[in-house]
Amino acid sequence: MTTALQQQVFALDARYNAHRATGSPNFRTLYIRRRSQLLRETNRNADQWKQYLKTRSNLLQQRYGNCKLESASSSNLSRTVSRTSIMTECQIPVSASSNVFLVPTKEAEASRAIVGGNSIAENYAFSGVHHIFDQHSAAVTMVKFANNDRSRICCSSLDCNLSVCDVASGPPCVLAVLKGHKQAIPGFDWSANNDLIASVSLDATIKLWKSNDFTCLRTLKEPNNAQMLCCIFQPSNNNLILVGNNRGEIRIVNVSTGLFLKNSCKMSGSILSLTSDTNGKIIWAGNDHGEIVAIFCEFNGGLYKTKRILVDPNCYITSLSYRAWISREARDPLLLVNASNNSMCLFSVIDAEGGLQLKRKFQNRHKRHIVRSTFCPIMSFRQGACVVTGSEDGSVYFVDIEKIGNKAVVNTLQGHSRCVLSISFNYDESLLATSDLDGLVIIWKRGNKE
Repeated sequence: MTTALQQQVFALDARYNAHRATGSPNFRTLYIRRRSQLLRETNRNADQWKQYLKTRSNLLQQRYGNCKLESASSSNLSRTVSRTSIMTECQIPVSASSNVFLVPTKEAEASRAIVGGNSIAENYAFSGVHHIFDQHSAAVTMVKFANNDRSRICCSSLDCNLSVCDVASGPPCVLAVLKGHKQAIPGFDWSANNDLIASVSLDATIKLWKSNDFTCLRTLKEPNNAQMLCCIFQPSNNNLILVGNNRGEIRIVNVSTGLFLKNSCKMSGSILSLTSDTNGKIIWAGNDHGEIVAIFCEFNGGLYKTKRILVDPNCYITSLSYRAWISREARDPLLLVNASNNSMCLFSVIDAEGGLQLKRKFQNRHKRHIVRSTFCPIMSFRQGACVVTGSEDGSVYFVDIEKIGNKAVVNTLQGHSRCVLSISFNYDESLLATSDLDGLVIIWKRGNKE
């Protein structure tokens, strides 16, 4: 209870960030970092926190008035949404398509004893702020830790730049800002061994960056001058990069030759999200017409559509994430989907062609922006299976996908004052990175470890 009230205080102060020291954004982030430290060090009971929250809210309103965010110019990737009050209790109800639990937890008591008796909420008690980055002047569209790396993280932004930061091996710092794109960068991906970063831009280029010295290895122009919106390295052949554009095309880039392959796959709308299964044989693509298309990818780059599912013709599919095992007891391939009809959906992969069947649907505040979610990376024998999603109400939600109703939300982080766009864990789940529409990246540290 006390932790939840501390988060509400932190969120209240974050909402008034824009009114403090308007000419010094660095001071604003310093204030929030200090606020987080004070909240952790102050020993109050729940009743005292409630009174403190009420008093502080009154003082901030007297000083700055009611906090309302101004509208900004809109674009395909960034449209301003009015800031609603942060929920004091999580309100993400869930509906189930079946009564079958995802994880056969009753049959593995001895296995769960290995990881201890903590509840899933205790395992994901991310409450403290490790660091706040504000090197970007516009929305940070994607944050992603390097593969099997607990310290390096990359961020892409609408300000046309990428940045690479170190958050764990020493004092948090920005290692480099990668400049070269002429327009907004909606996404990027790390190669399997983290030696390359591929970034795509609305300027119709894809750039390959070397992560050892942060130089640009190669810049490739899209053959039809289409805006490139998402990309992923092919998991079993990192010499190939799959790219989705605003003409509904999925194309392949050969890293060695620096050329686009002739093979392509066409679907309707704009391709906003891509993911693949573990070996890269099946690719799923989501567009702005509410469709998810499964595509068979040959090792040499051939692409063939296999299955299609319509989630909602009036929404965007903004995020796709694949997981073969949600826990060591549930060998159930799943696809996690964010859709701009105020929902986050969980689909079972039901066949070798990438066919999907709805398993769970959660409500989430999501109508206008490219909001992403992710599976928690560690597979374990603990009871419960958790995913994390951003939201347009400025909160970060940890959702136990086995549970139904309001009990599904096991933790809520409230520190962003604008829509939370992207989420990323490091490999050992000790740190969580979240980014928002104002360009802030918050690194949260885990409250307790297994």
